[in-house]
Amino acid sequence: MKENVLDALMYLFEQYYLDDDSNLTPDHDSIKDRLNEAGFLEGEIDKAIHWLEELADNQHLIDTIVPANRSFRIYTDQEAARLNKECRGFLIFLEQSGILTPLSRELVIERFMALNTDEIDLEQLKWVVLMVLFTRPGEEEAYAWMEDLVFDNPTGYLH
Repeated sequence: MKENVLDALMYLFEQYYLDDDSNLTPDHDSIKDRLNEAGFLEGEIDKAIHWLEELADNQHLIDTIVPANRSFRIYTDQEAARLNKECRGFLIFLEQSGILTPLSRELVIERFMALNTDEIDLEQLKWVVLMVLFTRPGEEEAYAWMEDLVFDNPTGYLH
């Protein structure tokens, strides 16, 4: 049995969004059926659907945050405890590279924290970034870069 919410989200993303033949707006019943067939637990399925709904709902809220161009991000104790140094460094890299804007970075952190997992590794964080960028209008180029980082899996990145 698969028990991780992020695994369920990654599975859904691969099945519905990366497959050009799939319906991009599946209903909740088809999502639940597909996740059940894949072996995910009912509780994790509900959490994954809720996570996706909140991602859609939070799109307009995050746009009300307007950080200054020269600002920097200070992580709360809770964020720093769950995002290790490698992950925080990767977020800085993505922002400095123009893949993430300060607004999309905040949405990534917010969606990451909503996963309610202890510590996340870099590969899992890449998937959260990919899912967030996919849902952001006007972020197609950044999404394409992130997709390359997720699926090509380069061994390192420049600071």
